[in-house]
Amino acid sequence: MSDKLSSSAQKVQNILQARGFPCQVVELPDSTRTAKEAALAIGCRVEQIVKSLVFKGKHSNKPVFVVASGQNRVNEKRLSELVGEPIEKADADFVRQRTGFAVGGVPPIGHTEQLETFIDEDLLQLQEIWAAAGTPYAVFRLTPADLQAMTDGQVVSIK
Repeated sequence: MSDKLSSSAQKVQNILQARGFPCQVVELPDSTRTAKEAALAIGCRVEQIVKSLVFKGKHSNKPVFVVASGQNRVNEKRLSELVGEPIEKADADFVRQRTGFAVGGVPPIGHTEQLETFIDEDLLQLQEIWAAAGTPYAVFRLTPADLQAMTDGQVVSIK
């Protein structure tokens, strides 16, 4: 771990501090781009990884943000029902434009715009979870309560 954070990771750390969250961003030597990679790099279970996924409404082009347990696959049909229109996975350019971060490093906080957010109910069963912090090598530890406060997301069954 490095003491000096990259600019994207430092941006996330600054946002966390400004919003009053006591979380500490760390950058790791190994990739945390996927849930499995992140769990290995951190030394935690895959279900403790907060997967940040961006979808978009097929008709409205509205961004939809989902934070899911690393072990769960998002049920896109269920998500479409929640959103009220068909959805599709967003491409990398859309993700960067709407969140301000690249795929593989999208944190649950500090997005370019307010995103409609859904939280996987399975994350609430855990005491400690880990989320991306701006790059595919940066993460921070948080609680499910922190995640709810950061995102103001709706807790749903999403798998």
